[in-house]
Amino acid sequence: MTPTTKLEAVNIMLSSIGESPVNSLNSGLVDAEIAETILNGINREIQGKGWHFNTEIKMRLSPSLDNEVVLPPNTLRVDRALNDKDEDLIQRGGKLYNKSNHSFNITSAVEVDMVILLAFEDIPEAARRYITIRAARIFQDRVVGSQELHAFQQSDEMQAWIELQDEEAQTADYSVFDNYDVARVLHRGIATRLG
Repeated sequence: MTPTTKLEAVNIMLSSIGESPVNSLNSGLVDAEIAETILNGINREIQGKGWHFNTEIKMRLSPSLDNEVVLPPNTLRVDRALNDKDEDLIQRGGKLYNKSNHSFNITSAVEVDMVILLAFEDIPEAARRYITIRAARIFQDRVVGSQELHAFQQSDEMQAWIELQDEEAQTADYSVFDNYDVARVLHRGIATRLG
């Protein structure tokens, strides 16, 4: 057994509407092409949320000779690293834009937190499963529109979502102390005892 491939995901989507599987992503079957387009869109949407597996923390980016920071083409979201807040840098097009001085001119290296789009085969299996099931439900809704199939697939989608969030919690090693609201309450308690 191996993790789900993009071809397998498309075939799962095709089976959700009763279509036969295809042997390649270049089969020429219109439904297979629609399924792949939906799969790509859902993959981008879900990865755009930013997960432990596709978020680079404190990535150092250096400006080009033109004093511009060109972002990798698979950048979905970028923000200045927490400890480096002198300038308000955002993604504009394929470059970093400095909102503080209203220009692309960045003269020194910066640290950013970046969410990147990974190839379907490069993401964890729990993410592949969720993306595939969500894409299959949306594909079925658009092509067939069966309310009975929608309800059945929605249940599978919810289970896959729970599994993805569980994997995220395990791999990212989150704790209650990573939450701003918890930290604020803890600090309030300390300030009360000290005051």
